[in-house]
Amino acid sequence: MNNFFNVLLAGLLSGTVVSGVITLLFNRRTTRIREEIRIEFERGLQVFRSSRQWKEQSVSQLLGPMYMQFERTKRAFNRWEDKNLFLEGEIIRKGNTEIRDLLLKNAHLIPPELLTHAGALIEHYDLWLEEFNKQRTEAKENAEAAFVFVYSFPRDSETLFRDTFLKYRNDLYAEV
Repeated sequence: MNNFFNVLLAGLLSGTVVSGVITLLFNRRTTRIREEIRIEFERGLQVFRSSRQWKEQSVSQLLGPMYMQFERTKRAFNRWEDKNLFLEGEIIRKGNTEIRDLLLKNAHLIPPELLTHAGALIEHYDLWLEEFNKQRTEAKENAEAAFVFVYSFPRDSETLFRDTFLKYRNDLYAEV
């Protein structure tokens, strides 16, 4: 009988030891998996924050100001009836210059899918400003200088920048 208890005790002790070793291994594995998940979550959160911060800067420093300049110049152009040097020289020229300068100064905030459209807008505004300066220099001698008009305005590029501004602003600030 004494032998039976010794065998039973040895079995219990070895079972306890085996159970303890298995528990230790599972705890280590669980801890490692938990840490891997935490690290992956932190990476994802960092990417999310970085992306959100870039979008916020793009909206506030580039897309928003461009949207308002597009609106301003469009409204000035719609008010046009006869020769109006104030609208042309003060609003349209300044608006065109501002949009071009925003794109040049904030190239890092241009969404990648809009880079070629940014180039098209810059090219248009460069051409328009070149023509404006040429005609207005000549206008000092000619009181009948024509309205400065360059036919290459990339309307689709303007539309894409406007739409991107509204989408980003909605993504960032729309109520859920």
